[in-house]
Amino acid sequence: MKTLRQLGIILIVCLLGESIHSFFKLNIPGNVIGMLILFLCLFTGIIKVNMIDHVSKFLLDHLAFFFIPAGVGIISCMPILSGKWIAFLSVCLISTVIIIAVTGWTIQLYVRRVGKNE
Repeated sequence: MKTLRQLGIILIVCLLGESIHSFFKLNIPGNVIGMLILFLCLFTGIIKVNMIDHVSKFLLDHLAFFFIPAGVGIISCMPILSGKWIAFLSVCLISTVIIIAVTGWTIQLYVRRVGKNE
């Protein structure tokens, strides 16, 4: 029952993000809006980490499976990508470097803040 409640919380936040996306016709995807809502709820304490920890761990442990549909989508669009490989690979490389840099910066900031609190 605890797992279903935790999954329900995450799904409700995701549904809220999708609803905001559809209602306001935003260019930002609904799942990204849902992640921002979840972040704000965790940051403000509306949702406590222990309210979603088991389902979150399960989802993170199986994160690789969520990339399969994206990979299949890219393979199915091969005719569209013909002649645009350099641009496609450049975008992939640049976004990967940005993600690595931002993740590293965020972890360093977190370690500094935890070090100050101890």
